[in-house]
Amino acid sequence: MPTRRFFLRNSALAMAGVGASPLWLERALCATDGARAGKKILVAIFQRGAADGLNVVVPHGEKAYYDLRPTIAIPRPTSDAGKKEDAAIDLDGFFGLHPSLGPLKPLFDQRHLAIVDAVGSPDPTRSHFDAQDYMESGTPGRKATQDGWMNRALPKAAGKVSPVRAVSLGPVLPRAMRGGAPAIAMQTIEGFGVRNAEAAKQFEQMYTASKDPLLQAAGRETFEAVAMLQAIQRQRYAPAAGADYPRGRFGQALQQIAQLIKSDVGLEMAFADIGGWDHHVNELGPRPSEGVLANLLREYGQALSAFWTDMGDRMNDVVVVTMSEFGRTAKENGNRGTDHGHANSMLVMGGDVKGGKVYGKWPGLEKEQLYEGRDLALTTDFRDVLGELVSRHLGNASLQTVFPGYDAKMLGLV
Repeated sequence: MPTRRFFLRNSALAMAGVGASPLWLERALCATDGARAGKKILVAIFQRGAADGLNVVVPHGEKAYYDLRPTIAIPRPTSDAGKKEDAAIDLDGFFGLHPSLGPLKPLFDQRHLAIVDAVGSPDPTRSHFDAQDYMESGTPGRKATQDGWMNRALPKAAGKVSPVRAVSLGPVLPRAMRGGAPAIAMQTIEGFGVRNAEAAKQFEQMYTASKDPLLQAAGRETFEAVAMLQAIQRQRYAPAAGADYPRGRFGQALQQIAQLIKSDVGLEMAFADIGGWDHHVNELGPRPSEGVLANLLREYGQALSAFWTDMGDRMNDVVVVTMSEFGRTAKENGNRGTDHGHANSMLVMGGDVKGGKVYGKWPGLEKEQLYEGRDLALTTDFRDVLGELVSRHLGNASLQTVFPGYDAKMLGLV
């Protein structure tokens, strides 16, 4: 259940998120301790629906991969110009990227993109809802956790913090960001505000006149956030260095995260998701570079690449991490798709990332090496990846608070 403070704050946000803010809100705009360049920022991307990690990060050096997937495996890397478009993009002689992820290869070569394979949640559930909940709460197998790992991971701050310290691009606040620390959700920067001046005045009076300190705080946080975002709205945004974001919801979400970061409003954490990964049927088209997975990966790869280009030197202070609730079965099903599996892959991108490497212990895909005889086995807990980013990138050493009951192991990612 959400806390009372969470309910009050989000009730205020619901009232605020209907348009552009009136002039009185502009006076709430003020400098904060967090609104300065150089603050470390973590951006989390959730691939909802359980992405097929074996066809995203292709183990082309594993013979069993091709035995298990006679019609949907991604072909081995090739120097044949006529076949390259449909072949895996080699990374290290064993692993490769899906051909739709070509925009990410230069980042891997420049050692700003790292991959963690055979990673995920140790909980055995194959329920999308439970697995997403466990990963976002950061407590696999525990349904009673009320807040999310991102909310708990926000470093303690002295003095006033930015009202847009933690932002999710989407219609509702994700499970990962819920908790006691202020966090907001918005579909667009432009759509966040109060259009009617009279209604805004009534909202202000309602919150400031309340004798409930939680209600007063909820209103104050909300209207400060609205004022700050309204100031950003008036500045026309053009991505830098020719960065070309795809037109879909995910690409536009990353563009707006970039805009928030470059506006120096004190953003420390951001969240966006991209759905559509549950490919039980016809995962690939007639060619590996076609079909639902290829199209989704094309948008995903182009958006991440555009974000990197747009951010420029700012990426020295930013890390992007991607995750999905679980992977897919190692063996294809009878419908040229895959079913719910276990371990998966995660991407970590940033200026301080020790990239150009695939991290994690590869477990193999032979029958006796598979989890429950059907799935890629897990060798790295997702909390090891997130824990390192929280402690070494954000500087929050209280990992037992962020991931209670778990001792995160450092992989050397940053």
